[in-house]
Amino acid sequence: MKVVTTGAGDPEKYMDMWKAAGVKVIPVVASVALARRMEKYGADAVIAEGTESGGHIGELTTMTLVPQVVDAVSIPVIAAGGIGDGRGIAAAFMLGAEAVQMGTRFVVSAESIVHDNYKDRIIKAKDIDSTVTGRTHGHPVRCLRNKMTREYIKLENEGKSFEELEYLTLGSLRKAVQDGDITDGTVMAGQIAGMINKKQTCKEMIDEMMAEATKLLNR
Repeated sequence: MKVVTTGAGDPEKYMDMWKAAGVKVIPVVASVALARRMEKYGADAVIAEGTESGGHIGELTTMTLVPQVVDAVSIPVIAAGGIGDGRGIAAAFMLGAEAVQMGTRFVVSAESIVHDNYKDRIIKAKDIDSTVTGRTHGHPVRCLRNKMTREYIKLENEGKSFEELEYLTLGSLRKAVQDGDITDGTVMAGQIAGMINKKQTCKEMIDEMMAEATKLLNR
């Protein structure tokens, strides 16, 4: 089955093309309004992603966003943001989601191609190590604190322009992911980074989480 997921914007102008090609479309949404809009334009499901997630984020938390989206649309809702173990999966199902999407936990998997420095930074992260850059210009991004984020937020507070701030982060994700530069690179990760303490294969992660979630849901 052909599936496209989209994020960080409104994919409306591409929807007809994908649907004509028989592609299932599952957009990431950060609000009820966008979820309804995507359903109207033919989305097969939506990923309701809370602000706890890594990378580009909205404002609502997963706990508040997911049930409101579930109530607003008739297509399946996938929960994302702040889910890192079986407890999070069980909670998402209780909120009405039919599936979950997870990113940060799988970044440290054996199969992940990101640099080991990036993986180790996530594993060493504490609960308060997450920060958000870009709020002042409407493009917030969640990542782990480092020299780059401190400089970025300092410049934001000084009122620097979007262009100046973009120049600071130009190529910074590649620096972290490929080169292992976790000082000046952008280490995108969600707030669950503080929960991750080991590297595993994807199978080991899934087996562990599903066993925990199943036990909780069968109580």
